[in-house]
Amino acid sequence: MLNWEAGQCPLSLPRYREREMSDSPKRPRIVRNDYKALHPPTAASWQPSLAVSVVIPAYGAQEKLDLTLAALAAQTYPADLMEVVVVDDNSAPPLRLPELRPEHTRLVTTTPDSWGSAHGVNTGVAHADGQVILRLDSDMVAYRDHVEAQMRWHHTADYLAVLGHKRFIAWEPGRLTPEQVHEKVLVGEAEALFAIEDSTTHWIEKVIADTDGLTAHHPTNYRVFIGATGSLHRDFFKTAGGLDTDLRLGSDTEFAYRLSQAGAVFVPETTSSAWHLGIPQMQEKEEEGRRQRVPYIAQRVPLHGWRRTAAPRAWRVPLVDMVVHVGDANVAEVDAAVAPVLGGPDGDVRITLVTGQGPAPQDRASILAGEGAQLRLVEELYGSESRVRIAARAPEPDPAVPYRLLLPRPVPLRARSVGRMLQLMERVDAGLVLGEIPGGPPARLERTAAFARARHITGTGGAGIGDSAGRNDSAGINDSADIDQVVAGIWGATNFTDLVAPEPEGSVFNPPPADIARRFARKYFNARQRARLRAVLKR
Repeated sequence: MLNWEAGQCPLSLPRYREREMSDSPKRPRIVRNDYKALHPPTAASWQPSLAVSVVIPAYGAQEKLDLTLAALAAQTYPADLMEVVVVDDNSAPPLRLPELRPEHTRLVTTTPDSWGSAHGVNTGVAHADGQVILRLDSDMVAYRDHVEAQMRWHHTADYLAVLGHKRFIAWEPGRLTPEQVHEKVLVGEAEALFAIEDSTTHWIEKVIADTDGLTAHHPTNYRVFIGATGSLHRDFFKTAGGLDTDLRLGSDTEFAYRLSQAGAVFVPETTSSAWHLGIPQMQEKEEEGRRQRVPYIAQRVPLHGWRRTAAPRAWRVPLVDMVVHVGDANVAEVDAAVAPVLGGPDGDVRITLVTGQGPAPQDRASILAGEGAQLRLVEELYGSESRVRIAARAPEPDPAVPYRLLLPRPVPLRARSVGRMLQLMERVDAGLVLGEIPGGPPARLERTAAFARARHITGTGGAGIGDSAGRNDSAGINDSADIDQVVAGIWGATNFTDLVAPEPEGSVFNPPPADIARRFARKYFNARQRARLRAVLKR
């Protein structure tokens, strides 16, 4: 087996040419999540050029909002490059803008057709003019350089998700005035507003520390990019599709997952901080909060830990999209490729059988003549299986699905081979795994995030996030290795040699042999004796 580390090239691809880390000033080739290759500008030499829109979704709590805006009025980021959009989620009484606020501050009200923080953020982004969106909760008091610290990163690359730092403090109404907050923040003493020993950190700090500041890549690094304070380029926000307004709780986690799928690099910004006024719901009512979120997140985020403990089933977003080009294969050959996946622990899949033609004819003449017989049998065998679709052409890659497995033809798969292929991909942290198929082109297991980032870096498109450029759908292979080169360079690639079984395993046409005890009973006992034996064994 050959492993290609990030920065190297598979032997089956054209020789990877060493080139500058950056294809453009804003799209450097960052390996996995190692953002330390970037060099944010320093205060001495920096002249900011990007405009930022601070979007604040808010519902009630006018007093906290006043303190949030007072702190923003004292930021070091140039006032002519910063605007604030406060989104009132139909508060009663309506929110108002205080006198002490940033120069460019607007108040908009959400439409009554929806509600919640996701709808508020989307509404704010729709009204924002900045090139970068910084989402800030309405109960946050930011340090003087909080906005500037995040914006430094966005001047180095346009596909970063920068997470701001915060500490939680119990809130007492009337404790501070906006003028007091503004004065402390303006002179750089925001940390003195509260006693550090009375505050608590967020659980995400443990994740950040455990992953060396997120540079040790893990597929679930995205989960730290939640709520309170964080920023990304406006265009990248749109690429990911914005927040899901159907989710009243957990929308930030689901959005962060889609950002990772789109190829985002997650950066924890810890040189500045902010005070979170009050303890969040998930800390005060952790168990109840988890129960309220699990069904929604599990349906949409295959990589989340809650999902990994569940038995395989049909989910809204599967772990793997498996595309099998059927061609002229018969139903037994198709079942040999599909059954081991559906029936085993690798069943968190959505399988598309690509036929290259429309549905099989069902008229008398066609059936009696045998026209389309194999396709009819395939349609009948899988017509009631919700995890299997039959299509004339390969579907567009689904950017929400983390992995895509492409088989150029049906082959008998080994039990657990898809799972072991995934394990190999995660063990070597690869973006592409080529599965050996005797006598033909290899199967391809693609990491959606890796291919999405490669497309963003190179500015290519048209085939969709997670798909390889120039693929010939009739063959299920990649005619151009250019995108594979980039993936190999930023994420790595490897080979898998144990995908295909010598004989079909566990399909309806090739059932597994009976165990020794069953064969013995059938040979030496008649049906009545076997029934009595089963009754005795059940006691």
